[in-house]
Amino acid sequence: MRVLVTGGAGYIGSHLVDRLLALGHA
Repeated sequence: MRVLVTGGAGYIGSHLVDRLLALGHA
């Protein structure tokens, strides 16, 4: 489960954070 959380949340999360930062939702 940790692998899924780390892989999914880590990969997708990083992209979401990048997108939010780009949109100025930081």
